[in-house]
Amino acid sequence: MTYRCLLQMVLLLCLSTTALSRSYSLLRFQQRRSTAVCEKLLQQLPATPQHCLEARMDFQVPEEMKQAQQFRKEDAVLVMYEMLQQIFNILTRDFSSTGWSDAIIEHLLEELYGQMSRLEPIQKEIMQKQSSTMGDTTDLHLQKYYFNLGQYLKSKEHNRCAWAVVQMQLLRIFSFLKSLTGYLRD
Repeated sequence: MTYRCLLQMVLLLCLSTTALSRSYSLLRFQQRRSTAVCEKLLQQLPATPQHCLEARMDFQVPEEMKQAQQFRKEDAVLVMYEMLQQIFNILTRDFSSTGWSDAIIEHLLEELYGQMSRLEPIQKEIMQKQSSTMGDTTDLHLQKYYFNLGQYLKSKEHNRCAWAVVQMQLLRIFSFLKSLTGYLRD
């Protein structure tokens, strides 16, 4: 029964994403809603224990995420897609030491997958046309940032404090993603 519902959801997403490649305003609305859901889900996870605050680390947040910068809508789509994909990969790692709810993480992964599914047709179209002005350096900065997050988790053996630090980073990322959706205009 669950698989049939999941299949119907996937088919619906596939059909709706094709139509979305022409409507950035609708995409902006859907991405904002989904990003807000992701933030709320992350905030529902257990709070950071006080002793974990000393485990914080500088992950060398890319300048593109620190400063408000002008993005073309095509660049915003590429950055968002890359970030969502990386977040999805991080959240599929071993988080068993955290005490986090499997149901919340599963819902979070579903939201991330939905966002990527909506962005993917446009991302592919942009890549085919090579209509991005975003340089390779932005992509490299993002990859390095997420690599550092992954390495941090690995070096701390995916312990609860490491995940708490990553959780705070993810909240920061979702805040940036929310601002990026503003560039999705027709």
